[in-house]
Amino acid sequence: MNQLKLSILDLLKEDARLSAATIATMLGSTEAEVAAAIDELERDHVIVKYAAVVNWSKVDDEKVTAMIEVECTPERGRGFESIAERIFLYPEVKSVYLMSGAYDLCVEIEGKNLKEVASFVSNKLATIDSVISTKTFFILKKYKQDGIIFEEFEDDGRLLVSP
Repeated sequence: MNQLKLSILDLLKEDARLSAATIATMLGSTEAEVAAAIDELERDHVIVKYAAVVNWSKVDDEKVTAMIEVECTPERGRGFESIAERIFLYPEVKSVYLMSGAYDLCVEIEGKNLKEVASFVSNKLATIDSVISTKTFFILKKYKQDGIIFEEFEDDGRLLVSP
């Protein structure tokens, strides 16, 4: 991938609302070159979606988010791919990651309340044949997501003094 495309990706990651003209000005390129590069990145599914990062705690919405550690047995010839696919097709699932360490998959889900999340885990996720165990962690508060700090924090002005 060339430097122009990498630079475009960096800029769009910070602000997906930037126009091709603005990006061209920032990178010293032409609008046509930037537009063509963005079209190619979209066609190749490098750019998958443009989305806003929302601080849901500021909205009168009672969403519950949970991270679930899933230990599972990989399938012969496909490894964890088919298990991950089966899980990510559920509409409650926001993200699925293959992990190294004590568990195999990390699943992020959203529900209307704790009961809905618990029901998903016990009735859908834990019943998949390859799933050995699950551990559910509810997110109580998000401080930072995708490099964006949600709350304004005041600097208390204290200095760290070490011997």
